[in-house]
Amino acid sequence: MSDNEAPLTAGDDHLPDNAFRELEPGESYVPVVPAGKLVPEVTVRSIVQGVLWSIVFSAAATYLALKLGQGIESAIPISILAVGFSALVVHTMHARASTLLENVNILAIGATSGIVAGGSVFTMPAIFILGLEGRSSFFQIFLVPLLGALLGVFFLAPFRRYFVRDLHGKLPYPEARATTEILMAGKRGGRSAFVLTYSAALAAVFDFVGPSMRGWAENFSTGAIGSLQAFTDKYKAVFTLNTSAAVLGLGYIMGLDYASIIMAGSMVSFFVLVPLFAYLGEFIQGPITAGMPALSAMPAEDIFFEYVRPIGIGGIFAAGIISILKMSPIILQASRQAFGEIARLVQGGGQATSEERTDQALPMSFNLLGIAATGLAVFLYFRFSVLVGNEKATAIAFAATLLALVIAFLFAAVSAWAIAMISITPISGMTLTTLIVTAVALSAMGLSGEDGMLQVLLIGGVVCTALSMSGSLVTQYKIGYWLGATPRRIEISNLLASVIASAATTAVILLLARVYGFSPGPEHPTPLAAPQPNAMAAVLLGVMGTAGAPWFLYGLGAVFAVSAELCGISALAFALGMYLPMELNSPLVVGALVAWLLKRSSPDATVAKARHDKGTLIASGFIAGGALVGVFAALLRFVEDSMGWTLVPDLTEAAFLGMGAWLGHWGNWLGLAVFLALAMYVYWDSRRERAD
Repeated sequence: MSDNEAPLTAGDDHLPDNAFRELEPGESYVPVVPAGKLVPEVTVRSIVQGVLWSIVFSAAATYLALKLGQGIESAIPISILAVGFSALVVHTMHARASTLLENVNILAIGATSGIVAGGSVFTMPAIFILGLEGRSSFFQIFLVPLLGALLGVFFLAPFRRYFVRDLHGKLPYPEARATTEILMAGKRGGRSAFVLTYSAALAAVFDFVGPSMRGWAENFSTGAIGSLQAFTDKYKAVFTLNTSAAVLGLGYIMGLDYASIIMAGSMVSFFVLVPLFAYLGEFIQGPITAGMPALSAMPAEDIFFEYVRPIGIGGIFAAGIISILKMSPIILQASRQAFGEIARLVQGGGQATSEERTDQALPMSFNLLGIAATGLAVFLYFRFSVLVGNEKATAIAFAATLLALVIAFLFAAVSAWAIAMISITPISGMTLTTLIVTAVALSAMGLSGEDGMLQVLLIGGVVCTALSMSGSLVTQYKIGYWLGATPRRIEISNLLASVIASAATTAVILLLARVYGFSPGPEHPTPLAAPQPNAMAAVLLGVMGTAGAPWFLYGLGAVFAVSAELCGISALAFALGMYLPMELNSPLVVGALVAWLLKRSSPDATVAKARHDKGTLIASGFIAGGALVGVFAALLRFVEDSMGWTLVPDLTEAAFLGMGAWLGHWGNWLGLAVFLALAMYVYWDSRRERAD
């Protein structure tokens, strides 16, 4: 065995001390598997597992999003399955364990399922809701997520070094960190794996008893407190907090800086803008939007979703433009590098390559040519499949292609930044913006009716999938950077897996459309809810109809984003806080506060670090347990709906010792109490850790 093929040593079982902090001047980061070591990475084992999980999770994510309106995060479950399979082959087949880099490749192939499903189910089912299925086909729907996924890879690849190397230690990467901790704990075994396992089990039980069995309120709300009812009805100011263990863990890893900015945006939405609209409702007679009740009669939640959330969408759009402007030097540098490589190839100078394996990615010239080739494919697809027979087909197809490329490019880095900050990307908000901008532009060119709606939906699908792909890819890049995977292999795995995931997702959409449907009708009296596609269809009808878009609200959001940037805080984090419901933002601060306290729990820096690191393991377990129980609970609900069985008891209906009535009365306070108790447990358990 050569030196380059030497097995990993015991020292490779832990992430370096500088994995999660900013590097000192002159300091460099050396991954767990250094560039000089060659270990199995892309193998038959990793490819077969990755393809299997891609198909399984594509189908599961598509169904659950259309049935329940909620997606599933596939990266964490797949990482757990990869680690579990490795342990299985060691103990039952006496084969070697999978390497860290093999598990990264499994993740790169399998996690594409959630990416493509997330991009497709937001838009493609709207084709059936709008009655356009006669103008569509399997091939047409299949191409949309595939082309979008390819664009997502090609657009984000030039920013890889910027996100994973230049911003090292500046962004928390909560999901990437949790996944990396899972992979490392599986490799280490022993105590780390034990901590991760029991914390994941605790979170799974906690999140199952709470939301699934209704053992306590899933969201604590001041609106449910009787003594505050008069205040709530008058001012519409409501504080909410999700009691999930998974969100608590997410906040811990995120850190207090970003959690506070996000919460600040949420406070502006729920404690300033919602009460302001309610106050204005006292002076406005009748509805201000057709089909909606008067402002004075609307609850706080409806005011937020109808009038305040569009302000958040405008803020996200403006923050995206600001991000692009701030990253313009990186964009120019990447573009110069790409054109330089193309020039060398034309002159016969050969391809410049990096000496470091851990920095070898697809050539920049390949990314540029990939964008051009995908753009051409999008144009041909629009021109000869969607707009065939239209008098202005060529001009409209060119404009549509240009819109898709520009918007996808604009938001790709924004989506990646959001994932790197809080592991949540506002795909729905950015897709709605895409639909509105595209509908207005194409309407000005004379495109309307079924041709117009179908064209706008397909552009939205391409952009939505591109944003979903870029958000997931930045997570994989960071995991690979920490562990020492080869970026080029991550990129190739994502490109090839997009074909499999697109086919599986499209097949499931067509099957569900035929069996269940997505909107009420004679053939489907009880269709799947499909909330996001129905919202997209409603927006599209409004924009291309007479209702119009809420441009004033979008502009107001842009003002908030610019103001935040001028104050020196992240405009995107602030706008995300304005856009997301408060119950998802407030628990992040609690988790981040626990991490902040542990970092300062001892004057001895070594002891404080050990305590904080154990808290990170517990938080990662919380995220993993919450993700797994979310999939499990959704499958149980599917069986209950399909078979008419009751598998998960509703504790609020329990007659034993009056438990149901008691929970119905005190469940709101109980949810807050158990959530705070869980946060205190994380602090207590982590504080027991010693420096050794």
